[in-house]
Amino acid sequence: LDITTYSTPSSSIAALSKKGMTRYALSMSIITLLFVNTFYHCDAFSPTFIGGFALPKIQFPWDNSENFQFPSASGENSSTLKPGDTIAVIGASGNVGKLVALRLSDTYKVNGVVRSASSELKQFFEGREDRVKLFESDLLEEFDQGGESLLPALRDANAIVICTGTTAFPTNAWSKSGEFSVTDEVLKSLVDNKFSVKDAIGDLDALGLNTPNNVDDRANSLVLDCWKKAGKVPKKRVIMLSSIGVQRRATMPFPILNACGVLDAKAAGEASIKKSAEEQGYSYTIIRPGQLFGGPYDNNYYLGTLFQLDKDAATQDVEVGKGDELLGDTLRSTLAEVTAQVCEVNSGKNMDFAVVNVKGDAPTVEMVQERLQAL
Repeated sequence: LDITTYSTPSSSIAALSKKGMTRYALSMSIITLLFVNTFYHCDAFSPTFIGGFALPKIQFPWDNSENFQFPSASGENSSTLKPGDTIAVIGASGNVGKLVALRLSDTYKVNGVVRSASSELKQFFEGREDRVKLFESDLLEEFDQGGESLLPALRDANAIVICTGTTAFPTNAWSKSGEFSVTDEVLKSLVDNKFSVKDAIGDLDALGLNTPNNVDDRANSLVLDCWKKAGKVPKKRVIMLSSIGVQRRATMPFPILNACGVLDAKAAGEASIKKSAEEQGYSYTIIRPGQLFGGPYDNNYYLGTLFQLDKDAATQDVEVGKGDELLGDTLRSTLAEVTAQVCEVNSGKNMDFAVVNVKGDAPTVEMVQERLQAL
C-alpha cells in the first residue's frame, strides 16, 4: 500500500471548507453542530473497522537513499540536532505520529510514546527496532500520576515532537479509549449546563475525556514539565504539529472549526511551548498543517480518514509560509517529511509556519530544504 498513489478526489470537501461557507453557515448555531456531530458518531453510525488490517509499508514522495547527503545546517551550534540524537515522538501511534516516527528514524533514534504498543503498531515499525523504541503512556491518566510513565521515554530525549490531537467536535475520538461513543456524555453535559456549550465542554474536560483542552493544552504542559524533570541529556528543540487557523480564530471558516474550542486549546498549547523554550533555553517550532489527508487510514474519525480522501496526483507540490496565512489541505506524508527536514537541516527555529499541498508534482528533497531554509 503506497500512500503516495491514492487518487480519490477531495474537491467536494475542499469546496465545503473554502467556498461553501454561506450566510446560512454563518448563522448556524454551535449547539446544532454538536448535535449533528455527536449523533453522526454514535455507535449506530460509526464505521466498522476490520481486525487484522495489514499496516502499510510507507514510501515517501522524497528519495532518502543511502547516497543522500544532508547539507550543512546553517547557524549550527550546540542546539543543532545531530544524526543519532534521540527524539521523543508524542503520539507515535496516530496516523501522523507513526509516519513522523518512521521518517525521523532515518536519521535519529526515536522514542515513540503511545497509549498501547499493539502488535499492529510493532509491525508498522518492523525492521526499525534498533531505531524506534515504543513506550506506553496514557497522557490523560498521567494528569493525576505526575507523568511517571512518561519519564523513561524523555530521559535521553534531545528533542520532542508533539503529534497528539483530537477531533474538533465530539466524536468517538473524544472517549478515553478513542473507540466508544460520547453521545450520552455530551447530551447530559448540555442539559446539565442549560445548553451552554462552554460550560458543557468544561464538564467533559473534567470527566477526563480526550477533549481539545485536555489533549492540546494540558497534555502538552504535562509533557514539557516531565521533560524538564526527567531529561538527562542536552535539550535542543521541541516541535508541535498544530493547525492552520489558530491565529485566525475570528475569521471564517475558523469560528466554525473552533466551536468546541479546538483552536483555543491549540493556541494555549503553543503558548506553553514558547514559554518553556524561553525558560529552558531550547528552540521551538510550530508547524501548521491544513486538513489532513492521505493514508494510513486507521485510528481516528477525521473526515479525510472516514472517507479515505486523498490529494489527487496533480496536487503533490508543497507550499510553506511564515505564520498562519495559508489555506489548503495537507498530506500526512508531506507533514512527516517537513517535520523531519526541519530537524535535519536545522531550519524553522523559534518560529511558526504553515504547510499545505498545492497543484504540481512532488518536489525534490532539495527543493523542500530550500523552501524551509528561506522561511
